[in-house]
Amino acid sequence: MKPVYQMENSGISFFFNPESVAVVGATEEPGKISNIILRSLLRAGFKGKVYPVNPRYSSVLGMECLPSIEAIPEKADIAVFAIPAPAVPNALKNAEGKIRGAIIVGGGFAETGEAGNALEKEVREIAARAGIRIIGPNCMGIFDTASKLDTFFIPEDRIQRPGKGGLSIISQSGSFAVTAMDELAADGIGVARVVSYGNKTDVDEADCLDFLADDSETKAVAAYIESVDDGRRFIEAASRCSANKPVMAVKVGKAGAGITAARSHTGAIAGRYEIYRAAFKKAGVIELDGYEEFLAACKAFGMQGRAKGNRVMIITDGGGVGVGLSDACHALGLDVAPLPEELSAKLKSELPPYFAIGNPLDLTGSATDESFALSLQKTMSGDHYDIAIIAALWGPPALTDNLPAMLAQKPGFTEKPILICTPGGEYSRQRFKLFREVGLPVFGTPEAAVRAASVLARGARRG
Repeated sequence: MKPVYQMENSGISFFFNPESVAVVGATEEPGKISNIILRSLLRAGFKGKVYPVNPRYSSVLGMECLPSIEAIPEKADIAVFAIPAPAVPNALKNAEGKIRGAIIVGGGFAETGEAGNALEKEVREIAARAGIRIIGPNCMGIFDTASKLDTFFIPEDRIQRPGKGGLSIISQSGSFAVTAMDELAADGIGVARVVSYGNKTDVDEADCLDFLADDSETKAVAAYIESVDDGRRFIEAASRCSANKPVMAVKVGKAGAGITAARSHTGAIAGRYEIYRAAFKKAGVIELDGYEEFLAACKAFGMQGRAKGNRVMIITDGGGVGVGLSDACHALGLDVAPLPEELSAKLKSELPPYFAIGNPLDLTGSATDESFALSLQKTMSGDHYDIAIIAALWGPPALTDNLPAMLAQKPGFTEKPILICTPGGEYSRQRFKLFREVGLPVFGTPEAAVRAASVLARGARRG
């Protein structure tokens, strides 16, 4: 049972706007976890005070190194413990009155079995008595573009850090969090906060959702969940958060080997999957199916707002791709509704007669930037469709690099999401950046674009 905190630091907001950070176990040795964390803090531009702590050094990376936590001149908001698991309890005892929160990045706790579980229990009890909140152990901690805090101990040349955005990610798994960050960074999707909370001996998904519900930096939340310890509290926190912004979650460890893997990974008790499905539904959480849909959802909500419904308009210059998109939409419960007669007549009067006017709307190999933009404006300005999927194949010679900016203008409508699908080789992929730069999420396959549309539509039913 987790301790009940009834003290002034019972919330966790200080983890996300710290004025000071201590790194316990700081070292000059390149490649060591604590050295990478210190370098990450400096590289990220953290403006607060940084206190390296290690009795073996007088200075680390040009900063004064303190011999102990007790030597910190004032109470620090956070201490990152990058020391072996057996040394953590004593270090935490010495930190009483000197820190508000601890991020314990190392493993060797409940995920390792009985002895590790006993060690984690000791850490939890010490922290409860001292009034110290804990993220971890066995975690990456926090990457935060608002406060410029970065405790992730993988170098940036291995895992890219995303820029600033409105998406926040909470994850029991550190590897899941960093892999998603790396892919989002490559796709030009920014984040607000990323929290890897590992074994969640104290701070868990409910604490994070409670904070993010009122966080002005966060516009949407994506969660990776292996287990939930307190179902009622999770539902309350998730419900409050989803009432303010989209909340999405992928549940792993659903059955068999997955449950065993989750237990050995973070010491999680996975529980029956049906219970989680019911909890997500009650709390208004959009359930995601696996890693690919998680990424598609992050792209969609990281760059676009909510959809109002599930009606999809498909505009393309490739008839086969349009048909494939339509089939994929139907398979996921999206409504590719025919063009209303009045709208069809209007398009026929303004577009060349050899365009196939319908839904999908096929602009053929004679497509131009202007015909794509006009079709988007006419079909999305009214109340006929909620989401547009633009499948732009770059074969037509009249298409130029001006197309992304023209589509992003959204003349006649503003809030409806536009998803770009541009399959192909090197030439097409080089144009991904042009779409990202104007705030349009771009997908390399029809299936990925439709998955993103499906998530937006599921969010609409809860919005």
